[in-house]
Amino acid sequence: MKIVVVGSGGREHALADVLARHHEVTVTPGNAGIANSTDVTAEELVAGGGVDLVVVGPEAPLVDGLADRLRAAGVRVFGPGADGARLEGSKEFMKEVASAAGLPTARYGAFDDPDEAIAFLGTLPGPWVVKTDGLAAGKGVLVTEDLTAAESDVRDKLSGDAFGDAGRKVVVEEGLSGPEVSVFLVCDGTTAVALPAAQDFKRVGDGDTGPNTGGMGAWCPLPFISDGFEAEIVETFAEPTLAELRRRGIDYRGVLYAGFMLTDDGPKLLEYNVRFGDPDSQPVLVRMTSDLGALLAAAADGDLASAPAPTFADDAAVLVVAASEGYPIAPRTGDRIDGLDESRGVEGVTVFCAGVKRGSDDGTLETAGGRVLNVLGRGPDVATARARAYEATARISWPGMHYRHDIAGS
Repeated sequence: MKIVVVGSGGREHALADVLARHHEVTVTPGNAGIANSTDVTAEELVAGGGVDLVVVGPEAPLVDGLADRLRAAGVRVFGPGADGARLEGSKEFMKEVASAAGLPTARYGAFDDPDEAIAFLGTLPGPWVVKTDGLAAGKGVLVTEDLTAAESDVRDKLSGDAFGDAGRKVVVEEGLSGPEVSVFLVCDGTTAVALPAAQDFKRVGDGDTGPNTGGMGAWCPLPFISDGFEAEIVETFAEPTLAELRRRGIDYRGVLYAGFMLTDDGPKLLEYNVRFGDPDSQPVLVRMTSDLGALLAAAADGDLASAPAPTFADDAAVLVVAASEGYPIAPRTGDRIDGLDESRGVEGVTVFCAGVKRGSDDGTLETAGGRVLNVLGRGPDVATARARAYEATARISWPGMHYRHDIAGS
C-alpha cells in the first residue's frame, strides 16, 4: 500500500518506520530527521490519486475534521472524525461518554465558573485533579495534594491566563492512586483490538518531580501487568465506549488511547485520547512483528475481523526523551545536535526525531522544539533495553539538553 502519515513528531517518525517495513510511506509535513517527508499536505497528496491509506498522527487535525474531509473525498483514513475526536477535544465530553457507558472512572464535575469549581473541590478528599477542557498538548493537567494550589490553578485556567480558550472550562476530578498505564485500542467502529500496555513518565524530573510534560519516556512490556489485562480492557472499557458512541451516531474508526490508574478496586479510566500516544506508543509499535498497515487499514474499513491479530516480539523496549533547555515552560531552540550518529551505533537502538530542523549553515540537525529526540533501546529484557537506551542518550549533546534518568527504573 501507499500510506500517508500526517504529523511531524517522534510518534510520526515511529509510525512511518514501522509501516515502512511492509509499505511505501510518505510523511506530511514530517521533519528534517524523517525520511520521505514532504511539505505537500495530505489533502493535496490524496487529490493526486494512488494513496491507499492516510494515518493521522496528532489530535489537532482530527479535532479540526481532517479525517472527515478525506473520507468525503473517498479516501481510506485511520483516525476518527471530528465528532469522535471530541473525546480528546473536550474532557467534559469524554467524561460524559464514560459515565453514560458505565465505565469505572473518577468522580468529576465540569465548570466554567471558578467559584463553583472551587466549591466542588471542597467536596473531594484529595488529591485533586484539574484539567483544561480543551486541547493543551498534554500539559493542561494539574495533580496536587495542595488544595490551595488546586484552587489557584482553577482560577488561572478559567481566566484564560494559563491555556487561553482551551482552559475556559475545567474538569475537576477526584485523585486516584496506583500505577498509571496506557493501552492503545485499534477500533473499527464496532470492535477493538488492544495492543500491549505501556507506561509513560509525564513529569519533567526524576522521581516524578516538576511540571507535567507531553511525556519524558516510556517502556513496554510491563512486568506488573497480568495475563488477560488487555482483554479485560476491551470488554470492560472499549466495547461499552464504542456502543455508546454508536448510540450517539458516531462511527469511531481510529485508535482509542486509554489511560488507566490501576487502583485497589481495579483499573479506572483516567482519560481517552484519539491518537497514538507520544512517546508511549513507540515502545509498543516497534515490537510489532505483524503488518501494522494491514491492521490500520482493516480498522479504517470497519472490518477488523479481516486482519490477523497483531503479534509482537518477545523482547523489551525502553524510550528516553531528550529535551531542550527550558522545556516544558519555555524551550530554547536552534542548538546544534551532536552525537546522533554515534547514538544510533549502539546495539538495539533507534532514534526517532521530534523537534528538529536543518541548520542554515551546514545542514546538521538543530533543536526546533521542546522534546527533540526519542532514544529507544531494545533488548532481551528490560535491563538490557534500558542500558542501551541510556548509553545511546549519553552520546548525544547540545547546550542545555536534559532527560530523566529513571525511565523503567525499579
